[in-house]
Amino acid sequence: MAIYGYIRVSSKDQNEDRQLMAMSKLKIPSENIFIDKQSGKDFERTKYKTLVEKLKIGDTLFIVSIDRLGRNYEEIQSQWRILTKDMGVDVAVIDMPLLDTRLHKDLIGTFISDIVLQILSFVAQSERENIRKRQAEGIYSAKLRGVQFGRPLKSAPNDFDSLVKKWERQQISTNEIIKLCGFSRSTFYRRLYEYQLLKGVKG
Repeated sequence: MAIYGYIRVSSKDQNEDRQLMAMSKLKIPSENIFIDKQSGKDFERTKYKTLVEKLKIGDTLFIVSIDRLGRNYEEIQSQWRILTKDMGVDVAVIDMPLLDTRLHKDLIGTFISDIVLQILSFVAQSERENIRKRQAEGIYSAKLRGVQFGRPLKSAPNDFDSLVKKWERQQISTNEIIKLCGFSRSTFYRRLYEYQLLKGVKG
């Protein structure tokens, strides 16, 4: 029977030190610690899949918190059942002692553990959805204040007005005006829309 640790951070910029410290206190061999640096939206993670292939009946898998296992409510529960029921592996959540299948082998203990798992899985997914909602609201609010996102659009040339008039009179083609302005096709049409909008306001 071996012990393993699984660590997940959402991106390469995030630090896994806290999780590594927790694993080191349990004296988990470094070769038995698997780290993924990607989203927890599903279980299509390289290191996690490698870990699962190594797990055997009676092994114990440690994770620091339930959201390190994943973020999707239904998939967390499904994966938990696969590990504990189908594969016969014990799972211990370091930050939540109630979620330690080594300690709850009786029916009541398993029942309590399942309830806690469902609650925490739901909370993990709800928090993720709330974060996305707050981000969307923040972006919307910033746009209303005039904040620009992404690469700044290239400025229109000084003679844009005269070029547009020539284009409208079909004296130059669309490809020609795009080349003269140094725009991409999408930027040209966006600048054209802004120009016509401003022209309409002034007129």
